[in-house]
Amino acid sequence: MTVWSAAAGVMSAALLAAAPGADPAQDEAPQRFTIEDERITESSGLAASTRHPGVYWTHNDSGYGPYLYAVDAATGQTVATLTLQGAEMRDVEAIHFGPDGALYVGDIGDNFDGGWEEVWIYRVPEPEVLADATVVPDVYRVRYDDGPRDAESLMVHPETGRVYIASKKRKEPGALYAGPETLSTTEVNTFERVADIDLWMTDGAFSPDGTRLALRGYFTARMYEWTEEGLGDQINRQLLIPAQPQGESVTFTPDGRYLMYGSEGERSEVVPVELKGELLPESLREGEPADEGEGEESDSGAVPPAQGNDPAESEPGGTAEDSATFSRLLMTFALGTVLVVALRRLLFSRRRRDG
Repeated sequence: MTVWSAAAGVMSAALLAAAPGADPAQDEAPQRFTIEDERITESSGLAASTRHPGVYWTHNDSGYGPYLYAVDAATGQTVATLTLQGAEMRDVEAIHFGPDGALYVGDIGDNFDGGWEEVWIYRVPEPEVLADATVVPDVYRVRYDDGPRDAESLMVHPETGRVYIASKKRKEPGALYAGPETLSTTEVNTFERVADIDLWMTDGAFSPDGTRLALRGYFTARMYEWTEEGLGDQINRQLLIPAQPQGESVTFTPDGRYLMYGSEGERSEVVPVELKGELLPESLREGEPADEGEGEESDSGAVPPAQGNDPAESEPGGTAEDSATFSRLLMTFALGTVLVVALRRLLFSRRRRDG
């Protein structure tokens, strides 16, 4: 080993020790993965399975047939395909688990921005054994109390089982709509507008304990409190979001500690982002130390949300933890530079003596 190799080794070790994410305690954090199935080219919904650890359900956007895919995060491979018999899947945009262990699939997209009087929700129980199968879903017809509109976000509360849809922001602000307490397969289900949300929403998800609602767009994500009365305050912390080609999906991990973000595209990646402080669901905040930071990425690729009119978007970039990490890296770099200079002088002195 040369002197230069030794110096490089020392510097690499020091930098790794100072870099965020090097903590061995993070070994069990979910990892980013790539969806390898060639059939999945426009993944526009994502739901983490609780029955099958490490499995995520997804589906294509419009025009790909009535299929749901179970993807193993460890390999990125599809381990089961469900065919929804009789489902049109006109413009399917979202998927979410309900408290009954069933998958709710939102055929709620409307590229004509209100061109369709009705949209649909399909419900299928998650299979106990992961295998290809054809299933007959329950079908719920859906209308909005203020007329047709485009939507890509469907959420099912994990305690009440009530279904919510968030419309996209186009000519007017997006909005959150609440379905009936119990959906009907025989009557039209009217969803009532309950809150305006000024965000171009492409997906949303409830935390496993039902105390947080995450909503994402292409470049921005927000976290809201959820109370017994419904939508609560927006949490005024930056919620990191990955830089993705076309960010279309989000889901909580079963433990509620991470958000998993998905994107459309061939071999698209699913990226985890760790939640901290107020962003964590209430069931995880008990006993947690006070945290002034925001959500943090558990793997590279997450960036602060784009700046805008949203208070959560307009906070100054960077946190105390970011500053501390930068300081550690700067100090490590400085020490490494001193070490290299010292070794270089030592090597030069030896050459002079040998010469």
